[in-house]
Amino acid sequence: MDRKKGQPDSTDWVIRSVQPGGIERIEAWFGSHGYDPHRHDTYSIGRTLAGVQSFHYVGSLRHGIPGNTLVLHPDELHDGMAGTDAGFRYRMAYIDPAMIQNILGGEPLPFITGGLSNDPRLFHASETFVQAVDHPLEALEQQDALYDLAMALRAVAGKPRGRKRLDYRAAELARAFILEHLDSCITLEMLECASGRERWSLSRDFRTLYGTSPYRFVTLRRLDRFRSLVVEGFTLVDAALVAGFHDQSHMTRHFTRCYGIPPMRWLERLRAAR
Repeated sequence: MDRKKGQPDSTDWVIRSVQPGGIERIEAWFGSHGYDPHRHDTYSIGRTLAGVQSFHYVGSLRHGIPGNTLVLHPDELHDGMAGTDAGFRYRMAYIDPAMIQNILGGEPLPFITGGLSNDPRLFHASETFVQAVDHPLEALEQQDALYDLAMALRAVAGKPRGRKRLDYRAAELARAFILEHLDSCITLEMLECASGRERWSLSRDFRTLYGTSPYRFVTLRRLDRFRSLVVEGFTLVDAALVAGFHDQSHMTRHFTRCYGIPPMRWLERLRAAR
């Protein structure tokens, strides 16, 4: 899946790898503008391979260079662009906060200030996830790496931000309910019944534990389904409807907000890497 050596970087491209039940990983090259401001509901853990990777994050312009570790917190607004005329190449892994919570057991998610770190603990702990995307991760390899990453995030972030008294069990019940009922019109009342937790307390805990709101979590899971379908060859219209959106325009609005580019442009970049 890796790009052939010697092939010119004249077109923006993205190579994507998603193992069943695993972690989405990409390698990409951009000559100038990469993405408009957007937010993921995952940790974005990455490494700049060449050039300067610039992005606005928490009110400042940051510059990732080889040797840094990028750690973007779930649901934090950011964009992406080349910091010089030479363009930039990078790898990124998108890690579900629930995977980190399985290890931390209900602590507020660690937050790495500034989105960049030179800490060797994070550099080494993220190494597994920023291998070439044609290297599939074995189950035990991924589990070991997730543990190391969770411990490094906790150590480097220091004191957790957010509320200390959290009902992790209730939030996990709500999360499981959402995943089982993505085809339904989910409400906070339904999540309250499923979790046994008062709806507004549940909503606050969910945000602290998983980095995003219940509604955003639902939307991103539907977009995950949409992306899988269009890669398989579904039309944008059909994939949008099957994934649970009202129509294509409804899906496109959410897609652009979440990924920083329209869905057709996202597909074009994937095709350019082939």
